[in-house]
Amino acid sequence: MFRRREPVPFAFVAEADRFRSNVTPPPRESLSKTQIAARSLVGLTVVAGLVGSLLFGMPALRPSEAPAKSQQSEASEGR
Repeated sequence: MFRRREPVPFAFVAEADRFRSNVTPPPRESLSKTQIAARSLVGLTVVAGLVGSLLFGMPALRPSEAPAKSQQSEASEGR
């Protein structure tokens, strides 16, 4: 009938599941059009930055082909 609970180091954690509040939080305020536009603009800026860094970074990540001619300095050609 009664379950034994494991000891919890903090008493308030053990009592938290028994506590039920009869106070409801206030309703959330709806966002204005300006706030929605600002959040959308910030989101689009972040996405555009990620896409741009991916587009500019992809060529640097590709393995380069080996050069056809070996690189030697001009000073070593006369030897």
